[in-house]
Order: sequence, then C-alpha cells, then structure tokens
Amino acid sequence: MTPQAVIFDIGNVLIGWQPEDYYDRVYGEDRRRALFAEVDLHWMNERVDRGEPFTQVIYETADAHPKWRAEIRDWHDSWIELATPVIHHSVTLLRRLRAKGVPVHCLTNFGVDSYAYAQTQFDFLNEFDIEFVSGRMQVTKPDPRIYEMVEAELGVAPGAILFADDREANIKVALDRGWQAHLFEHPQGWADRLVAAGLLSADEAAA
Repeated sequence: MTPQAVIFDIGNVLIGWQPEDYYDRVYGEDRRRALFAEVDLHWMNERVDRGEPFTQVIYETADAHPKWRAEIRDWHDSWIELATPVIHHSVTLLRRLRAKGVPVHCLTNFGVDSYAYAQTQFDFLNEFDIEFVSGRMQVTKPDPRIYEMVEAELGVAPGAILFADDREANIKVALDRGWQAHLFEHPQGWADRLVAAGLLSADEAAA
C-alpha cells in the first residue's frame, strides 16, 4: 500500500540526541559516567517527555543532588547543545515530501516547553502537518496508547502510515499495529525507503 502519511521521529532522525556526548565533551567521560551512574537523568527526561514542566523537573532534580547541581542544570540551560547536530539530509527529505503534497507529521518523545523552545531554534520543526508530541499527549513511545491516538487523529488505515524512528522498541509497536515502519540508522537508508515506497524519486531523495 502506498503510504498516505509519513511520520518522522525527531531525536536521532532530524536532530541528534545523545546527551552523553555533550557531557563527555564538557565534563569528560569519567565524570559523565559517575554522574549517569548516580543520577537517572534519562528518567528525569522521561518525566519531561510525559508532560511535567521542563524547568521544574530538571532544577528540582539538580537541587536533590547538590554534588551534581551544575551538571544536571546543564541539561536545561545548555539543552540546545544536547540536541545537535541537525541531520540535514533528513530535513531535505521532509521538505521534499511536503513539496509533493505528501502529509508529513512527527511523533516524538519531547517535553511541552522543550519542544516549543526547539521550534525557535530549528525552523523545520514548524513544518509538520500535525505534531504528535508526547508531552502534550501525556504518554510516551513505545506505549501503544500514543499510536492509537495518532491513528484516531489521522483517520487513515494503519497500513497507510509510514513511520521512521531510531529505536527498535518504537518500531516494533508500530509494526504490531500494522503500520509500515523504518528503523532509522542513517538518512540514506530512510531516503531509499521513501523511494521504494513510491513517494520520492531517487533524484528527489538525494542529499
């Protein structure tokens, strides 16, 4: 079935999301390992992605761990440096799909405030037909409920949805629901999948 809707994940599909790289660069690998072993920063971020306030969650976590206060606050204060680099070929694919009239959406684990901030830094995050942002929906991937909510909003058959995400768990749920899905490892692979689906020509999918 030719897809009637294309859905992009954002982290590691359109922009980088490897917080450990930032902490290695700024604080050194040894200190980063000690921090991440002592404080569950990914759970902190999950709380934000589920809709809790961005600043409050991070600053409260920092205050609860005074030894690491500066480093934890950096997750907020230097957030844009954690969310890099832009994956330019993926942005090109997004824009070329939209130029051809293909409905393009995002389905992302992202906080309400952090997404709003990211939209001021990355113009392409304002170009989706519909934004499915976990913080607004108060449920994160790979919970099947978020996929159900997407289906209800789009109103197209699950088999007509083509979804790209970098996490196998998220892809598995999509496939289980009957979606077409692509495990994103690099933008050229995603480009090839869009060509195979008949949505772009090889020239249109080029970097």
